[in-house]
Amino acid sequence: MSSCQCDRIECKFDEPYAEEKLVLYRESGPDPSTQALVDAILAEGVAGKTLLDIGGGVGAVQHELLKAGVSSVQEVEASAAYVAACQDEAARLGHSDRITHLTGDLAAVAADVQPADIVTLDRSLCCWHDMPSLVEASAGKTTWLYGLVYPRDTWWIRYGWRVWSNVRQMLNHTTMRVFAHRTHAVEAILARQGLTRRSYTEVGVWQIALYAKDET
Repeated sequence: MSSCQCDRIECKFDEPYAEEKLVLYRESGPDPSTQALVDAILAEGVAGKTLLDIGGGVGAVQHELLKAGVSSVQEVEASAAYVAACQDEAARLGHSDRITHLTGDLAAVAADVQPADIVTLDRSLCCWHDMPSLVEASAGKTTWLYGLVYPRDTWWIRYGWRVWSNVRQMLNHTTMRVFAHRTHAVEAILARQGLTRRSYTEVGVWQIALYAKDET
């Protein structure tokens, strides 16, 4: 691992946690916010497209889009337990040969990550302290669509996220912290990368936004 935050993610999202999330995915499918992201991407058509999924957890976005016709996936995930869970599910579904797994943060493995038609960060941006570097690096890898699920930008969600989520982490005896990044700051970086918002919805405390590369 190349950063302290990666170490914290590894400790938080350990094997029991990942196994529990995998069971939930197998029983109920993607979380509502994840499904909203998948639906927005599917509306654009994905047959033959490539996907880069950053912080993909058990791989819900990957598995759903592979079922729908995505040709191949690169996964970048800081939790080794999540990688193992994603591999287990990929083997069960019969598409292990179409996923490449990279363990670490994007900055550490960037040289090994190829550009992809679609880049997704499903509830992973809120786990990362350095939003500008992650958004800029990940947006630079997309050639078409860029999808985000992250906390809605309201004062009460930002306050509640900081207090409730981080107090919960301390009560659980972990050092990991979570972050509610400002929407305007995220979108300013995406605009510089030539990405324009294509669709937007909200599910609970989450905002789901899909962006597309400007035509040149």
